[in-house]
Amino acid sequence: MRRAIWSLVCVGLLGSSLAWADESVEKVQHRLQSASEVLQELMSAPDKGIPEEVIKSAKCIAVIPHEINGGLAFGARYGKGVATCRTANGDWSAPGFFTITGGSWGAQIGIEGVDNVLMIMNQKGMDRLLSSKFTIGADASAAAGPIGRHAAAGTDWKLNTEILSYSRSKGLFAGVTLNGAVVRPDRNAMQAFYAGKATMKDVLLGRIPPPPAARTFLAAVRDAEMQSRKQARE
Repeated sequence: MRRAIWSLVCVGLLGSSLAWADESVEKVQHRLQSASEVLQELMSAPDKGIPEEVIKSAKCIAVIPHEINGGLAFGARYGKGVATCRTANGDWSAPGFFTITGGSWGAQIGIEGVDNVLMIMNQKGMDRLLSSKFTIGADASAAAGPIGRHAAAGTDWKLNTEILSYSRSKGLFAGVTLNGAVVRPDRNAMQAFYAGKATMKDVLLGRIPPPPAARTFLAAVRDAEMQSRKQARE
């Protein structure tokens, strides 16, 4: 009798675990879809978007869609994002998932419907993204990114800035600073999406092939890059 009861308990726990995993995968896929939409909407306003020079030079692109920001009612600043980096063959890697907490997210934080985009501009910035944790503005240099079809020749965005940051709220897009924000790998999302078989470093370095569920997001990244080039020629 006891053995039968124990068997039923184990089955129940297994069912709960599988349900949790399914829910997590669904949430991660929703994050990918939201990030794709942020990039697509961004490119619909070429005169106020990320300049072609910035996208062309970026080592990684990270998107924090507004649907997943939380905790603002309690004074906390929290978001969940998705990133991809250029691989050795010039393509974009499978997506890596991260969280971002604290810090100053610019004047628009706290307004409903805020999207954030981080452009990782050099190897140092990419190394930070591959680490276990880093603080924007302290461990990694950051600045508000330029906007428009072209980055002004007189700006110093190309020098040693590791991260260029942007924010969009209610259709308005501008460069903002995210100083003090802490970025960490989202291990729960990574485990759910890759079934526990991938690390942030392996994924962003291109060691893990992109799964089918990543196609929409990566297509949006490639399209954003191509659109920026097209708009720069117009």
